[in-house]
Amino acid sequence: MPYNGCLTAEQFLFYEMRIVSKQYLENKSVENIIEYVKRDNLFQYPTERMINRLARACYKRLTALGNNKLVYEVANAPVEVAKQINLYAMMRYNRLIREFMEGIVGEKYRQQDFSYTKKDINMFFSRLQEQNDDVAAWSDQTIMKLKQVLTKCLIETEMLDSVKDTTLNPIFISAELETGIRENNDLTALAAFNCFR
Repeated sequence: MPYNGCLTAEQFLFYEMRIVSKQYLENKSVENIIEYVKRDNLFQYPTERMINRLARACYKRLTALGNNKLVYEVANAPVEVAKQINLYAMMRYNRLIREFMEGIVGEKYRQQDFSYTKKDINMFFSRLQEQNDDVAAWSDQTIMKLKQVLTKCLIETEMLDSVKDTTLNPIFISAELETGIRENNDLTALAAFNCFR
């Protein structure tokens, strides 16, 4: 899977994922879902321009989950459970976020090292830029935006309390997500959610 910087626009999209997942479970095509969202302005965007792109991104994330039970939980579970599953869907869909969550956050949890500073995320991007020509070609602005999005993902899932926070919270993986990850035989993802059993 190539690296791509689409996260700059796509971001966490929790509210949008809730809407799209309900339609996805009814086996609606992405085109039908887009029409449904546009008709009632369900995303509540000021213009329709972003609806196509972001509804497609949600659809691709749900498909990447590869597990309709997890899609059901995105649509219906309590917010904290659904947000963890949304982050997992992002990991399945986007190599950058997967490597960040497993390589940085998962390793911190594994070592019981809850410190988290700008240095951690800066080193992650520096290493990527050294290893990958596509990432090396990204602008400073793109990298800065991606850092903001990754940090926001940690805040949304309560791994961090705020942008200025320098301590990871030792979260508990939801039972629904742990079951789904194990059903997907995607065990390396467990570390990103502080799960080592």
